Amino acid sequence: MPQSPPDRQKARYPAPSPGLPARRAALKLLDAVIRRGQPLEAALGAATQGIERSDDRALAHAIAAETLRRLPDLDALIDSATAKPLPDDAKARFALRIALVQALALGTPGHAAIATVLPLVDGGPRRLVHGVFGSLMRKGETLPEVPALLPEVAARWEAHWGADMVAGAEAAIAAPPPLDLTLADAQETDHWVSELGGISLMPGHVRLADAGPVASLPGFAEGRWWVQDLAASLPARLLGPGDGVVLDLCAAPGGKALQLAAAGWQVTALDRSAQRLDRVRENAERTGLALDIREADVMSWAPDVPARAILLDAPCSATGIFRRHPDVLHRVRPRDIAEMAALQATMLDRAVDWLAPGGTLVYATCSLEPEEGERQVETLLRNRNDIALQPVTEGELPAGTFARERRWVRTLPGMLADAGGLDGFFIARLVRKG
Repeated sequence: MPQSPPDRQKARYPAPSPGLPARRAALKLLDAVIRRGQPLEAALGAATQGIERSDDRALAHAIAAETLRRLPDLDALIDSATAKPLPDDAKARFALRIALVQALALGTPGHAAIATVLPLVDGGPRRLVHGVFGSLMRKGETLPEVPALLPEVAARWEAHWGADMVAGAEAAIAAPPPLDLTLADAQETDHWVSELGGISLMPGHVRLADAGPVASLPGFAEGRWWVQDLAASLPARLLGPGDGVVLDLCAAPGGKALQLAAAGWQVTALDRSAQRLDRVRENAERTGLALDIREADVMSWAPDVPARAILLDAPCSATGIFRRHPDVLHRVRPRDIAEMAALQATMLDRAVDWLAPGGTLVYATCSLEPEEGERQVETLLRNRNDIALQPVTEGELPAGTFARERRWVRTLPGMLADAGGLDGFFIARLVRKG
């Protein structure tokens, strides 16, 4: 929003601000994501080290995340006010991004936005940052309501999915998504919709538009539900209820394992990350659901006996969760997608060999790249005459997500937009011929 005249006057003589540590941390976060390709969440600990207040750490994250959501538009504003473009990695550009996103998207008064950023730069760049920011504020510049995607991402997704998908993605990234909950007991859906003040898009699901702190919500401490995007809940749903052993490969953070346990399966939850498995244990303890948790790598581990059911939510580029993690748009490159696709192909080949005759495997990735979804299954079916695709039916999915011409599930930006949208997922159900 444009500054008021008093704000403009104060911005000429910025004073030191107690909010400086949060802005310095936001700068470190952006540097970690954009220049070094680190995930935003993974960089948070180091960037906020020494910051004691939790609200300051949260502010640093919010500034960095909103900057990443709106980076192309912020850079367009900056370039419009400079005689020649600043280098992409210039500290002045990073500082201006932080100042502008606060003033134009986060509601920070202009004088506070610039006062907390100027100490991050020295000498000539400091004068440049002050001058460019002041010029843009005096002109009353604003950010577009719907952010633009990075041109290379927009071009790639348009080639795969069309212009409507790109428009849906741009609308989806405009604001953080709603909070989805998966219920331990689907028969309690109506109760929790009423208790939490949400909506439900299918049995066992509740969506909240404005939730507040998750741990303070009714039912959390009692383990009656867990946080899980609706699209992320679909792979486990496609295995249905069971009473035998199911292998949940790459199980962390554990939402799908909890679903399977709640559906009656005896769950072996496997993951290579001890740290991520700690979160699985915490959720299992909170919900009271039994899991056989094992720290192991799918690439070297193997079950003792063939499995009746397997869920492989494979490691991927994670471009489908860009609404929650906008950093993926800036750090995932075509080579990363190719590397992930090669890993997924090897994992999928190993996992189908573990199926008993007549057994079912659900393969899923939270990616919007066909190389990590459709191409994986097409290649597998071409190479393995003992594996067949079991089509997904309309009744197994939320209304508005079923495509009759597809035999698998592909959720895209724009689906269920009026109800809050979905993460991007690919899901296929495979059976081993008996």
